[in-house]
Amino acid sequence: MNIYVGNLSRDVTEEDLRAAFEAFGRVETVNVITDKFSGESRGFAFVEMPTKAEAEAAINDLNGKEQSRSRGEAGAEAEAETSTADPVLAGRPS
Repeated sequence: MNIYVGNLSRDVTEEDLRAAFEAFGRVETVNVITDKFSGESRGFAFVEMPTKAEAEAAINDLNGKEQSRSRGEAGAEAEAETSTADPVLAGRPS
């Protein structure tokens, strides 16, 4: 399951996200999206977990939890991207 992680603080690293999600199972990839010119985080990432049940457990548990120095929210993603002031974790089957 490919999980969209949005509205992240710029200081959240791939290692931070991997550690948070690995508490729930195997993580295949973590990709923090960066600006191609500055190299800074654009505030969102994708985490891929092969097992849907583990991914859903991570989404449910990480909702509202702090990731590094930012608060995260998790929830199932609808077709439209959620827009909030707080970080959002959402998943879509891959």
